[in-house]
Amino acid sequence: MALIHRTTMTPTKLELIAGWLPTRAWYAGGADGPRPVKAGGFRLDDPEGEVGVEFMVVTDGEGPEAVAYLIPMTYRGKPLDGAGHALIGTSEHGVLGTRWIYDGAHDPVLVRELTALLAGRAVPQQQSVSDAVDETVAVAAVSGLRAAEPPAAVDGGEHTDVEVRAEGDAGALVLRLHRVLRPGAGEGALGGVTAEWVPAGAEGAAVRGTYVSVHRA
Repeated sequence: MALIHRTTMTPTKLELIAGWLPTRAWYAGGADGPRPVKAGGFRLDDPEGEVGVEFMVVTDGEGPEAVAYLIPMTYRGKPLDGAGHALIGTSEHGVLGTRWIYDGAHDPVLVRELTALLAGRAVPQQQSVSDAVDETVAVAAVSGLRAAEPPAAVDGGEHTDVEVRAEGDAGALVLRLHRVLRPGAGEGALGGVTAEWVPAGAEGAAVRGTYVSVHRA
């Protein structure tokens, strides 16, 4: 169970994301630079209790030009070997001390738990409440999924593909993390995860769309 601490982070996650977004190929840009606002998401538990796993949605911009981005993140108490390229930044946590925050598409713990979620072996948790299932997250499961070690993540346009294995004759598959989110269901997927977020200026009215989909490689 992930314990949610009511404390400070310096710099905040949003401040780190604001500096990191412009380095991403899928960032749509803006005249005044990123001004991300938290808009939704969920968490997954690390069974070993060492790594925080969060899928955060942020919106950037205003009106019809605003974009919603999916930022999968992991929080670690020490650096992840070989993942310097995926480091979003470090932050001082009021309870846990220094935390290394990574783009979770490149972190084996997030990929393992996301694969478990898609295979029906894990349960989504609320972002801000300890030990609370997030009933708004829907999973179209794909049986037999197994994470590859280490994860191989490749950015392509508005998404990041992560290779996974499947039992039987399914062949090579990828988990597609939709970095730029749009309302509605995706097409042509074998399975996936859909969830909610609040668009910029929507005043609490949530929309729903695909966070992650599963495809043949």
